[in-house]
Amino acid sequence: MTKQHAFRAIALEYGGNTVFLLPSLRAAFFLEQLHGGFPGLLRKLAEFDTATVWHVIKEAAGKDASDTLLAYAATRPLTAFSHAATGPLFALVAALLPIAPKATTTDSDGASVPWADAFTELFKIATGWLGWTPETAWNATPQEITDAFDAHLNKLKALHGAADDEPDSTNANQRAQNIALGLDPEFDRAGLHALKVKSKAREGQVDL
Repeated sequence: MTKQHAFRAIALEYGGNTVFLLPSLRAAFFLEQLHGGFPGLLRKLAEFDTATVWHVIKEAAGKDASDTLLAYAATRPLTAFSHAATGPLFALVAALLPIAPKATTTDSDGASVPWADAFTELFKIATGWLGWTPETAWNATPQEITDAFDAHLNKLKALHGAADDEPDSTNANQRAQNIALGLDPEFDRAGLHALKVKSKAREGQVDL
């Protein structure tokens, strides 16, 4: 089994070539728009549309790192490459979606937030609230930004006290977090999980 390059990267190995797919904010922003949202992206990956697969790997691993793998894959049967790549590709998409610390699914007004807006808000939070450079923000994963912001809020509460005992105490910090962690109402998490299970089963994995 291939050792992961880092805790946040996903290894894709084929024919002795390995690339590490990084679910960065930059990749999330680009790939979410590639087919008009994650549902469209997942459909293309389920079909193993080669153009989509190429885009996803190059965006998540970088052109230089992926060129050798893709050049080798182009000389081999597509089915064999599909068996090797489908699991890591679905794992990458799942890793692009941050999990809210309090399972927040809407903004402060109760309206669902499109993923494109949520990712834009995460960039603003990383560069504004957390003080990261734009490059650091783009290279961080959405989950890393979410976790860092949650830790930042907890620090503020520890330093200045919380207003949890006051009615309707949603403050500016919480509203920003809610907006950043809003979910696209059209995204089917259950469908993504089912596809991941299917891809694992096809690869002969038993730890579903």
